[in-house]
Amino acid sequence: MGPVPQEDLIQLLAPDGTRTGGGFEEWIEDVDGAALQGLYEDMVVVRRLDQEATALQRQGELALWPPLLGQEAAQIGSGRALRKDDFVFSSYRENGVAYCRGVGYADMLRVWRGNAPSGWDPYAVNMATPQVIIGAQTLHATGYAMATKFDGADSVAVSYFGDGATSQGDSNEAMVFAASFQAPVIFFCQNNQWAISEPVRLQAQRDIADRAPGFGIPSVRVDGNDVLACLAVTRQALDRARGGGGPTFIEAVTYRMGPHTTADDPSRYRDPNELEDWKGRDPIDRLGRLLDAEGLLGADVTERVREAADRAANELREACVSMPEPGELDVFDNVYATPHAVLAGQRRDYQRYLASFETAPGGAS
Repeated sequence: MGPVPQEDLIQLLAPDGTRTGGGFEEWIEDVDGAALQGLYEDMVVVRRLDQEATALQRQGELALWPPLLGQEAAQIGSGRALRKDDFVFSSYRENGVAYCRGVGYADMLRVWRGNAPSGWDPYAVNMATPQVIIGAQTLHATGYAMATKFDGADSVAVSYFGDGATSQGDSNEAMVFAASFQAPVIFFCQNNQWAISEPVRLQAQRDIADRAPGFGIPSVRVDGNDVLACLAVTRQALDRARGGGGPTFIEAVTYRMGPHTTADDPSRYRDPNELEDWKGRDPIDRLGRLLDAEGLLGADVTERVREAADRAANELREACVSMPEPGELDVFDNVYATPHAVLAGQRRDYQRYLASFETAPGGAS
């Protein structure tokens, strides 16, 4: 599969770091030099966290990790557009969005280390824990958005998913409901060109963004490696939803530079030339070139960003290796929101079963 055509994408920042004036500049008029540096630091830190987590998995500290390498602009650009009271429903790859929402490093890793069935308290950061069932989060986001509208609030639900999820029934059903009820929800598709080991063109004969209008949902196709364009189109979609305009579908065209997960070997199905093509569109290098051209990437900034990234990686590693092991009975916690007699009985039975090993002949006691 060759490079994706760029002429039909919303783009504000070209791969060489020049501003293109792509028609959405009004949505980022407030993004000054300091804000650009902030977006750059966000992407560098998130990439460093992702690389550290991948290393932790290779060293046996995590069971699995889903890398986001190459998708930093899509996640940071959209994530930084959100308001605190907006609610995110993501897949397992949106650790950059989780970073924007304030999720702690230990909470990002807890599930992948096998220490807990869930990573964090969704209501503490207004982001649901990652959904592994492909596309299911689109329904969750739509339901939440419908409830938000019924409550009279102007917060917005955002669902993140990959190109592969658009072939699932859940995502299509979600768009039916979202359009029917004009729910304030954004469907943010990160088209990273590969649904595990199958190229996107195998399941989508047209652009994925072309599907949404069939449900009555306006869509936009954006350069997913352009952090400014991703910020702009997300802000526009949020504004539309808050004003009662209903859902929006965003297709962020990006690329998964690494494996689907650390259990995957992309060299078995991906042309290495394709990877080289996309390296030239790297989202961090792109913004770095703009900053450099505007005199905003001096040695002091570079050093500050490097230190922030190293500090974050060290904190992530420490959070991982120092994470306490779960208790034998923790599996019964948080199954139900309120006490449940049947579950309590199962817990007592399991506790007696564990105790039997301590008292049996040849046991620990």
